[in-house]
Amino acid sequence: MNAKRWGIGSTIVLWLLALGFLIPVAWFLLSSFKPGSELFSLPLTLFPKDWTVSGYETAWNRFDFARYFLNTSIVAVVTTVLTVLVSAMTGYAFAKYHAWWLKAFFICILATTMLPTEVIMPSSFAVVRDLGLYNSLAGIIVPSIITATGIFMFRQYFKTIPDELLEAARIDGVGEFGAFWRIMLPLARPIAVVLAIFSFQWRWNDYIWPLIVLRDPSQYTLQVALRSIVGADNVDWSVLLSASVISLIPMVILFAIFQRQIMNADINSGLKD
Repeated sequence: MNAKRWGIGSTIVLWLLALGFLIPVAWFLLSSFKPGSELFSLPLTLFPKDWTVSGYETAWNRFDFARYFLNTSIVAVVTTVLTVLVSAMTGYAFAKYHAWWLKAFFICILATTMLPTEVIMPSSFAVVRDLGLYNSLAGIIVPSIITATGIFMFRQYFKTIPDELLEAARIDGVGEFGAFWRIMLPLARPIAVVLAIFSFQWRWNDYIWPLIVLRDPSQYTLQVALRSIVGADNVDWSVLLSASVISLIPMVILFAIFQRQIMNADINSGLKD
């Protein structure tokens, strides 16, 4: 009986928490259908009194969304693919090769997670500038490929795979690259999927680094372009809200397609008992 009451109480608490997170999202979405004069009129209401899509029309006609979507998609897709591959190869080396300098290098990579992003940005910008990548999409992609989180995820996963599996492959004449590509990487597919989803999300929503690197408006990513809606003195909130909703559509589609992997990713498959 106590267990049943505990379960009911936990369910109620979870529903209340879900409602608390849902209300701001609903307010944001419904406000995009309000006219500008209604956004701050008192008393505030959740649902629009006069439904309108003028904000969407103005946002779509004022901004070159096709170009911004293309730029952001290139950055997100290319960075995600390279991040997964580089993280997998690096994690494999840290997990299966036993050299003292590799362990020291791994500790140095983990130490970077303790540094605020703002501390690394000046040196990263200097490198990008000296390489001639300033004001280009490559300047956003290259510094974002290596992530300590991805390397750590793959390293911990590969360490759980028995070394005997690799030794058997080597006896059969499989080279190191073949063993990684044909054996290790397929076994790490759950980790690769999870990292790819989060990496795409990180790059799609990234704002600070593209703002620093990009100068030409034709190279702007979506988040930097949205910033141009905000003026110095006044903000067209109806247009900003509508444009923000449009920018979220790819992420909603991504979640709808990969929600099973996001919610139920079997990151323990292939682990030893």
